[in-house]
Amino acid sequence: MILIRRVLFFAAGFITSYILFILFLGLFYPVKLQTKYSPIVLARDSSLIGAYLTDDDKWRMYTELQEITPELKKAILFKEDKYFYIHFGINPVSVIRASFNNIRTGRRTSGASTITMQVARLLEPKERTYRNKIIEIFRAFQLELKFTKDEIFQMYLNLVPYGSNIEGVKSASVIYFGKMPDHLSLAEIAALSIIPNRPVSLQPGKNNELIMAERNKWLLRYQHSSLFDSSYVTDALEEKLNAYRRQIPISAPHISLRLKNQYPDRKIVRSTINPLIQAKASRIVKNYINTMYFQNIKNATVLIVDNHTREVLAYIGSADFDNNEDGGQVDGIVSVRSPGSTLKPYLYGIAFDKGIITPKTIITDVPVSFSGYEPENYDDKFYGNITVENALSMSLNVPAVKIMAKLGSSKFVNKLIDAGFQQIKKDKEHLGLSVSLGGCGVTNEELTTLFSAFANSGIYKKLKYIITDSSDTEKRILTESSAYMITEILTGLQRPDLPLQWANSSHMPKIAWKTGTSYGRRDAWSIGYNKDYTIGVWVGNFSGEGVPELNGSEKAAPLVFRLFNAIDYNSESNWFEMPDELNIRYVCQESGKVPGEYCTELVMDYYLPGISDNTKCNHLKKVYVNPDSTISYCMSCRPALGYVEALYPNPAPEIITFYNENNIHYRKIPPHNPDCERLMSGKPPVITSPVHENTYYVNVADSMEVMLSCHTSPDVEKVYWYIDKKFYRSAKAGEEIFFLPGEGKVEISCSDDKGRNTDIFIFVEHVGF
Repeated sequence: MILIRRVLFFAAGFITSYILFILFLGLFYPVKLQTKYSPIVLARDSSLIGAYLTDDDKWRMYTELQEITPELKKAILFKEDKYFYIHFGINPVSVIRASFNNIRTGRRTSGASTITMQVARLLEPKERTYRNKIIEIFRAFQLELKFTKDEIFQMYLNLVPYGSNIEGVKSASVIYFGKMPDHLSLAEIAALSIIPNRPVSLQPGKNNELIMAERNKWLLRYQHSSLFDSSYVTDALEEKLNAYRRQIPISAPHISLRLKNQYPDRKIVRSTINPLIQAKASRIVKNYINTMYFQNIKNATVLIVDNHTREVLAYIGSADFDNNEDGGQVDGIVSVRSPGSTLKPYLYGIAFDKGIITPKTIITDVPVSFSGYEPENYDDKFYGNITVENALSMSLNVPAVKIMAKLGSSKFVNKLIDAGFQQIKKDKEHLGLSVSLGGCGVTNEELTTLFSAFANSGIYKKLKYIITDSSDTEKRILTESSAYMITEILTGLQRPDLPLQWANSSHMPKIAWKTGTSYGRRDAWSIGYNKDYTIGVWVGNFSGEGVPELNGSEKAAPLVFRLFNAIDYNSESNWFEMPDELNIRYVCQESGKVPGEYCTELVMDYYLPGISDNTKCNHLKKVYVNPDSTISYCMSCRPALGYVEALYPNPAPEIITFYNENNIHYRKIPPHNPDCERLMSGKPPVITSPVHENTYYVNVADSMEVMLSCHTSPDVEKVYWYIDKKFYRSAKAGEEIFFLPGEGKVEISCSDDKGRNTDIFIFVEHVGF
């Protein structure tokens, strides 16, 4: 008993001393784990959508612990190291047996390397000598002390060579069998277990018959040892070997490359991409652009977002990644382009929240100048009085600029910055009213994020690209009521941007959508959404080349509709519900304002209580006229008898000018009593040209002149122009005249025939002497 205790005490002391010795040496010669793995990107279902070579041009994909199936572990351990979970890095029995055989034969006939020793050798490859074998054993002890058995086994599976530039079970599984290691069959596992020992002679695709023969030998050994169920092995023996070197699947190349660069230290990036939706969208986009290639329209980008989670489900950065000629590798999702009219819904939504407009508000769509900026509509037409909802659904430019002018261009730009538009943030100091028409730079990613906020009651969140993204920061950019009104307007089908081929289609998806076309027809946009998804589409050329046929309604919107039908056809999803804080009221059809005393034609309109404008309608005014309606009177000159009260339209001066210039008939107030001596009150003329405080460069040699024009009230027939307080000439209301100004500061005055006056001044510099 005493002897046994002494032996045990000696053994414990020896083991303790040995461990301390190994730990001490480890301080000076630590294990170096500097293995670089191939960055891989997975879809949300863990399927591979992108992979990249290591810096040393190896396919070395990281195998995770949960990917190591019991069958894989049992098969590898049975072949390579049956006592792996028992020994402490080396197997003394194997070492003694191998040493005896090698000495007896005078050459190396068998090895004694455990899996731990193989990992040590793979981590620090060296020439096979006895000295290096001792170092290998030392490293094996170090690994056993530092890592668990499962971790060491995982290292082995990640480093084991499979010939050429393929290392690790996952790389071999993906390249030779086109599947992840946790989806391998027993026959495939057996085949992979034998290749590392003979990677040259057992090359899948070249030596498959030999691999099958060797595989079946080991399968029979499994069966003989009862390692697996006999029927399981029998099925594996009958399985054909479909192994060859495959191309690495890259089904979402743009997002894979983006995530790989964004997370350079991650071996595996788990994306939010839905592989089925990604595959459908990629196929649809490629085929769609192929049909337009002859029109010189060569590219498109698509982003599909889950509105409930803000996760990106599909990311198409170009129509064809492999098309080098047309920039297939360019990630168009993040390319800065002109948005066309796609920002208008956000502008109108902000104006709703500020109480500036409601959907039925009447706004004038007529020629107008904002300090020299004169916007025009896409079709070069003007529509006069029009409701806000029709102005948005028709994507008219002049009403949008007017609304932005009322709101303030800087306020709208700041709201866009709040909504994540980075190029607009950079260009903030140089942006003006043209932003509402596309005079700025945006990306598909930013626009799709904005429209996803519309689908989420006006709440903005950044899009999520990886499953582990737990960021949940949100901000309200529109009220729920405003977002709802925008959605209702964008859902309407009676609009000019409805593609012709979809106008009578029974397969038209129920979505809210907006189109946009940039200046020069370089960019065609369509962003659509419902409760479940937001889809952002851009169509055009990465070169920036414009195409006459390119526009949002005919080239981008059809693609949005096809994509919705592909991923959400006949969806039973509930539509958006009207918020409790949004109310409905009757307004005058002629103005969109609260009905006044003379309003008879009323329509229902949404409004925000306490916010929306409550100004009463004055589209009609009461006028005193003589019985035959040839003379009007004021209270001062109205006769005691011989007059009647009549209602006349009360249009804004700019709409009167529009009517006169386009020969549009309207009921005019009769000329005022010529015998009246009272100075009339009312709106003075609005000088539209020249622009107040602007500088004009006049070429004297060419006798260049400056135009004088103004808008007047409906009761005005004649106006009188004054230059530097001196009478210049008279003109009819709405008539354009010209003059040659002197140099320097020039004062210009305009008086109407009712005695009302407006003054402005301009600066003039003479050139061309």
